[in-house]
Amino acid sequence: MEKDTKATTGEYVVIKAKEDGVHVIGLTRGTDTKFHHSEKMDKGEVLIAQFTEHTSAIKIRGDALIKTEYGDIESESKSGHTDK
Repeated sequence: MEKDTKATTGEYVVIKAKEDGVHVIGLTRGTDTKFHHSEKMDKGEVLIAQFTEHTSAIKIRGDALIKTEYGDIESESKSGHTDK
């Protein structure tokens, strides 16, 4: 069995879409940050992502629950909820 040579931080992020059309975008490391991967999720779908030597940030657009080792975070869609 060949060992994976990609360096990772070991940090995982779990993303659960709370609506159809949630976008998850991976951003590169380095002096020029660029998009390198994109996923479109439907309501109820779960994505488990890991930071690597190429991925330094993850952008989430839409209503989603994000679980990290630092706690849970909820993102909201632009047309989303108004708390009044």
